[in-house]
Amino acid sequence: MSSDRLIIFDTTLRDGEQSPGASMTKDEKVRIARALERMAVDVIEAGFPIASTGDFESVQAVARAVKDSTVCGLARALDRDIDRAGEALKDAASARIHTFIATSPIHMKMKLRMEPDQVVEQAVKAVKQARKYTDNVEFSPEDAGRSELDFLCRVLEAVIDAGATTVNIPDTVGYNLPHQFGDLIRQLIERVPNSDKAVFSVHCHNDLGLAVANSLSSVLNGARQVECTINGLGERAGNASLEEVVMAVRTRRDIFSCDTRLDTTQIVPASRLVAGITGFAVQPNKAIVGANAFAHESGIHQDGVLKSRETYEIMRAQDVGWSDNRIVLGKHSGRNALRSRLEELGISFDSEEALNEAFTRFKALADKKHEIFDEDLQALVTEASLDAVNEHYKLVSLRVCSETGETPNADVTLNIDGKERSASAPGGGPVDAAFKAIEAIVDSGTCLQLYSVNNITSGTDSQGEVTVRLEKAGHIVNGQGADTDIVIASARAYINALNKLVKPQGREHPQLGDV
Repeated sequence: MSSDRLIIFDTTLRDGEQSPGASMTKDEKVRIARALERMAVDVIEAGFPIASTGDFESVQAVARAVKDSTVCGLARALDRDIDRAGEALKDAASARIHTFIATSPIHMKMKLRMEPDQVVEQAVKAVKQARKYTDNVEFSPEDAGRSELDFLCRVLEAVIDAGATTVNIPDTVGYNLPHQFGDLIRQLIERVPNSDKAVFSVHCHNDLGLAVANSLSSVLNGARQVECTINGLGERAGNASLEEVVMAVRTRRDIFSCDTRLDTTQIVPASRLVAGITGFAVQPNKAIVGANAFAHESGIHQDGVLKSRETYEIMRAQDVGWSDNRIVLGKHSGRNALRSRLEELGISFDSEEALNEAFTRFKALADKKHEIFDEDLQALVTEASLDAVNEHYKLVSLRVCSETGETPNADVTLNIDGKERSASAPGGGPVDAAFKAIEAIVDSGTCLQLYSVNNITSGTDSQGEVTVRLEKAGHIVNGQGADTDIVIASARAYINALNKLVKPQGREHPQLGDV
């Protein structure tokens, strides 16, 4: 690989999904994978096939759907994990198996209960097993950021000799500082005798808010692959943010001697898609993809930007996917206009029936809103896919009474497997009353862990996008709903979550640790 090329390895579908409550369905994973493919992401880590049947099927579906990016599956350094990953990836146009084992003293002693020699032996065996399925094998020494340098060098030399073509150095717990982590990468490249036979990669977590900084420091010291996620999604405080890494390297070409091949105009659409599917909203002041990233309120800033954009903007908003130019869609728009705009957003339909269903939803929304924005369309399609997950419970009607000085009350009718049931309930507010009325019917025994509301667009006629997180017996699910009426959106989100509990979409992670 050319030294001026930086490989982008996206793990939104694997590490990103490990964020509590961020589980994705198979169809949602495929939608995100296609968005990453349009962005020209080099490697898409689609999941952890051994984790569950659902995860295996998701990796398999992504492998079949994606043609222009390499599809990767994660596997512990165990034969059964690697065999399962190989099976899931067999239909991929380009496949990679990513195997790992911990190498830090605390992990080897307390978690693995293995001696260093055993760890090296297991790592080499895993790489050789993975090579039976593909020549593209990545190895990660988990918790490398707290591992002993001499032992890291020994492990990496051994796995490269065994056939690993990429060696990934994870800061698994987000412990390192930029100068320290960059120096680690430099020393590994210098000290491992066969380092020229593999691409050095980094996978940084954000526990101290340094994931992007550590990743960039590593690139400056020779790393040529960065593992990251859309919106910085990931376990605990998240991973390095793809959009920040990519735009930092591209914007500061005076510092970095490499660049990615990404189509950065796809960044904002991908960000919105991931936020809508996972229910993890992007904070307004988030770099690159936040609503305020290219907004100017200060009079001094406004004056400067009007005179010359470069006075206060180091990037063009259009280069990352922000644009004020759009087809105005409303209640008079036709099916072809809707199809055309959705295709521009990277959304396609498997059948005319699916398009007709989307068009029906679009018309219903257009009767409520004067203008339909791209964000509305993304939410519309996301909600349609959510409804398709499982329709054990359907909202038939909702009536809420709320007035000053009176206790709010909700009347709800649900269709449960073809039979209608109704209930009324009071509550502390209209949403609370609606939830209690739903529970009076279903008696789910769940615990509400999160209730979040975000406006999809500006204006008083904006759709509200609601995320509800429910927990039952240790199983956590997210539900989403959108509507111009926030109470209806809330009820839809709650019912969507209940449907996921009826037919669980989540998964368990049997891995001994996180990369």
